[in-house]
Amino acid sequence: MTQRPDTSAVALRGVVKRFGEQTVLDGLSLDVPRGEFLAIVGPSGSGKTTAMRLIGGFETPDEGSVWISGEDVTGLPAERRDVNTVFQSYALFPHLSVLDNVAYGPRMRGVPRAERRRQAGELLELVRLSGAADRKPAQLSGGMQQRVALARALANQPAVLLLDEPLGALDRKLREEMQRELRRIQTELGATFIYITHDQEEAFGMADRLAVMRDGRFAQIGDPATLYDQPADAWVALFLGSANRIAATVGEGDALASDLGPLEASHVSADLAAGDRALVIVRPEQTRFSRAAVAGPNAISARLVDAVALGPSLRLRAVTAGGTEFESIEPRGDVPSADAPLQPGDPVTVSFDASAARAYRAEPLPSRPSS
Repeated sequence: MTQRPDTSAVALRGVVKRFGEQTVLDGLSLDVPRGEFLAIVGPSGSGKTTAMRLIGGFETPDEGSVWISGEDVTGLPAERRDVNTVFQSYALFPHLSVLDNVAYGPRMRGVPRAERRRQAGELLELVRLSGAADRKPAQLSGGMQQRVALARALANQPAVLLLDEPLGALDRKLREEMQRELRRIQTELGATFIYITHDQEEAFGMADRLAVMRDGRFAQIGDPATLYDQPADAWVALFLGSANRIAATVGEGDALASDLGPLEASHVSADLAAGDRALVIVRPEQTRFSRAAVAGPNAISARLVDAVALGPSLRLRAVTAGGTEFESIEPRGDVPSADAPLQPGDPVTVSFDASAARAYRAEPLPSRPSS
């Protein structure tokens, strides 16, 4: 989606940022429509935080331009941009009440006391903290403090709200609750949120679109389902989720040969030619284990290693004689059991549909996500 800068909440145009001899951002271009929830994801060192700091005005690009609501703000400092930022550290004023923390920005802008307190009260209602208006930050839980920080950031009604790993300090249950709350608040306000995180699951649960960063560039931008199901390359596929990997060689007509037998894939990357080394990617939830032999391509003999219950699902792992590992995620009621449940050591056939397989150029990849 290409837009002119004046139709976007945020636009980056060929942004380059260097620190000494290191190029941290290498020609970034991006359009964020008004009212979108965009998540920028990537491993440590990919440049996502530097990109956020450039949008917020905490850094200046060496090349390119930054636009906010149609205005070229490349040279403007943070305090003159219509942008606010929520950090992982809440940075609340400990001596002020919750209400006064939220009203602090409008107070600095000269908004009359009655009006700023009314606005702060509305924001506290939005973040469901009306009953805590008179408390001090130290009297609140971590999740409540994060909500106060969010309300304070929204008090100036910024065109864009940047959120830099804001939930990283919360425990898992509270983090999941806050994810739902952030999405609800963003939807109710129709605001533009840009969310920075290394947590892919967090991004999938909230964002309208994901921008995946790698080595200072955007590797792929799109809606979460498209990126998960149709990643641009093997690196994006493995970064965004667990996947089974099979080394293969491309033959004529996109045929794929491997040490495990013939393979078929619905997608063979356009940059692959006959004779090239490829990596075939299949998601665990699209991989089946069965006792019965399966004829044809995409059927591989292996031996079950273990089966682990994951709530309503079961994670099965198997390994071939040559050491290739496979994982299958299946609803517990759908696990194959001809006469008895599969047990570690049982022979199984690993199979998958061609529509579930995608072949990419083999390249250095992120490590397999830990379970």
